[in-house]
Amino acid sequence: MLLELARTKKILFFGGKGGVGKTTISAATALARANEGAKVLLVSTDPAHNLGHLFNRKIGSKIIRLTAGLDGLELDPEETVKLHMQEITNSLHRLMPIQLRSEVDKHMKLSKDAPGMQEAAILERIAEVVEQGVKDYDLIVFDTAPSGHTARLMVLPEMMSAWTEGLIQRREKADKFAEVVRGMGRDSSMEDKVFGNDAADEDKMRESGVRKILNRRRLRFTHLRDHLSDPDQTSFVIVLAAERLPVLETIELHRQLQDANISVDALVVNKRSPQGEGEFLEVRHGQEEAHLATLDKALPGIPRQDLYLLAQDIVGITALESLAKRLEEKS
Repeated sequence: MLLELARTKKILFFGGKGGVGKTTISAATALARANEGAKVLLVSTDPAHNLGHLFNRKIGSKIIRLTAGLDGLELDPEETVKLHMQEITNSLHRLMPIQLRSEVDKHMKLSKDAPGMQEAAILERIAEVVEQGVKDYDLIVFDTAPSGHTARLMVLPEMMSAWTEGLIQRREKADKFAEVVRGMGRDSSMEDKVFGNDAADEDKMRESGVRKILNRRRLRFTHLRDHLSDPDQTSFVIVLAAERLPVLETIELHRQLQDANISVDALVVNKRSPQGEGEFLEVRHGQEEAHLATLDKALPGIPRQDLYLLAQDIVGITALESLAKRLEEKS
């Protein structure tokens, strides 16, 4: 089931409650697809950096080769915000009069810890990864942060597109007003006509620069929104444990993703209790079945794949290869 999705989609998101095994399942799916000869990029948006722990090596914020056909990348929220703020500051320095630079720096320093800044910075980085990744890779797999963070992130492209569009419209109105004011105050002498008006030209260049930055951001967010909401290109896989809270959180996450026009095409129930392994696990298995009945009733049309608890932790390429083969057997 998972491999079938990986073969037919361009972008796969894995999400769910914390601790259910999203990183392991997403990495095994990416590896299995890479083993079929596809070129795959595995991206973590989780600040916990579990991807590096899983592969037992440092990954970081630059794309590196994990194994044949599979590249990895971890988006660090702190680093992303820092680079994001630096880019905005540099742009504003170029666009604003030099005497206002200290005010720009003061405003950006206050904005660094503003609510939603991390999400906005990560979203822009995701947009960059998707924009380039769909050209360079057959598949991009995202291992996301726990449900609440991911649900907010998934609705942001639509919000940011609308917000940026509003800024552009207000900017255009302000530019027209500024042009009228400049025209009223300009001395239409022969000297101005021959040599131009440096101050006015400088203002026009700044206004053009602001519009250019806003339009670039709008296109980036629109591009991401279009990819996320296209069911032919993008799917979301919810990973969960067969327990009461993960089941309820899965049902809520599915609702939120539906509201964001994102297609949920698979449920993976990880770490199921095996049967025939003693009375304790048998009772546990029965309880899981009751919780999964609630899940099936709430989300009847979504394919489900159960993966049973293993005796040992999955760490490193060899262990992931073994799990990837299990996914191939069940696909």
